[in-house]
Amino acid sequence: MAAVSSGRGSVWGGVLRRAAVAGAGAVAARAALRAVRAAPVAAALERVNHRGATVSLAAGPALAAAAAGAAALGAADRGARAAALTVGLSAGAVGLYDDVVGQRPDQRQAKGFRGHLAALRAGRITSGLVKIGGIGVASLVAASLADRGRGAHPADTLVSAGVIAGAANLANLFDLRPGRAVKVGLLAGGPLLAGRAGGLAAGPLGAAGALLPDDLHERVMLGDGGANALGALLGLAATRTLGRSGRIALLAGMAGLTLASEKVSFTAVIESHPALAAVDRWGRLPAAPAAPPPAAAPVDQRP
Repeated sequence: MAAVSSGRGSVWGGVLRRAAVAGAGAVAARAALRAVRAAPVAAALERVNHRGATVSLAAGPALAAAAAGAAALGAADRGARAAALTVGLSAGAVGLYDDVVGQRPDQRQAKGFRGHLAALRAGRITSGLVKIGGIGVASLVAASLADRGRGAHPADTLVSAGVIAGAANLANLFDLRPGRAVKVGLLAGGPLLAGRAGGLAAGPLGAAGALLPDDLHERVMLGDGGANALGALLGLAATRTLGRSGRIALLAGMAGLTLASEKVSFTAVIESHPALAAVDRWGRLPAAPAAPPPAAAPVDQRP
């Protein structure tokens, strides 16, 4: 009986710790957002979204910093803590670099992975290519830090690095409508809370959830900096939760979705399925009413 009570206490203790980490991530994200929006660089972070509204990229650095710090707070060991700080902050930094530099006229032509490779073959290094390389290196370093002292095979570390980088990229591919990347992150990352790396996932999920209302109401947007950081941290949590087969399957699935994104619009797929479209649109501002047709010019009836 004492053993049962002890087990229940341990379970509830874990739940409370993860809830506290999620709360810390949420508080940190709100504080970081206020700080970024009050900073002198705030004006440089303004962008026009798909509906023509002016929104701020401030959510990107705010989410990256808060999610990385909260993930480190919830990490179970020193290696995971260092990995979270490394990949969360690095993915956020190179993503923000792409958000800012990628708006330059000479950078806008390269779209998608193939576009960046084509630019490289032409002798140009795009901001997107810098981001891809930076996330790749940070993911490998993070996977190595997380596996340090655990006797992991180098191939396992490479697979984990691929999962982290793939998750960072995939989260960014969904960041095309208000709130979509956060919703995908919450839905995909939620089950991780019940796993052995639940503390690692709780912080990023709490931070992302705290910024969701501002994202949905088009006051801010995650941009590459926020989406890449969120995806990378959830990918890291997944590598600490899944076994070898699970990580390989996850990596294969993410690779397939990434390749598909070069040919298929995720937005078109979502909007063609009523259930997905309903979840995607939940909480967003209503669509702007269509403009009335111009009035016909009066016809001169005089003979």
